[in-house]
Amino acid sequence: MALTKEETASLIKKYGKNEKDTGSAEVQIALLSARIKDLTAHLKKNGQDASARRSLFILVGKRHGLLSYLQANDMDAYAKLIASLGLRK
Repeated sequence: MALTKEETASLIKKYGKNEKDTGSAEVQIALLSARIKDLTAHLKKNGQDASARRSLFILVGKRHGLLSYLQANDMDAYAKLIASLGLRK
């Protein structure tokens, strides 16, 4: 379920300003989106896994908060990120 180091590094490289930029909202949203995608796939196979469902809801809430922050502060980056990740909002 967890992202591998290679997957994390590629997301940071794609959405960050440099290889060490792990704290920007864009990178955090991209990492959360990847984890959400993995958890969603897990829950499709294991529908009764309540702890995974709770974790999914927590991650979606964190991503929602970060998206709201990004939308309020940098609309261009928000629009670019939404299109790149294929999110609807």
